Amino acid sequence: MSDISRDEVARLAGLARIDLTDVELDRLAGELAVIVDSVANVSAVVTPDIPYTSHPVPMVNVFRADVPEQSVNLDAVLAMAPEAADRMFVVPQILGED
Repeated sequence: MSDISRDEVARLAGLARIDLTDVELDRLAGELAVIVDSVANVSAVVTPDIPYTSHPVPMVNVFRADVPEQSVNLDAVLAMAPEAADRMFVVPQILGED
């Protein structure tokens, strides 16, 4: 197990300008030691024949082809609206401005 001392945690907290209580310093020293040990375990398994990855599953482009299509007929859409004027939807005023 890695030895992360309480003093090292206090020094890092001071550099980061984080106020920690004595209980938090003791708890974080133990938690950081576990994290450092976990990273060391993963690093020990890495070999040159294992490629580095940023994602465990191969990513592919999920976008469809950009093909122009017929747009919705504006007159038909405005005909279904409760109110329209000048080829725009009319909505209630909410800001109290003219």
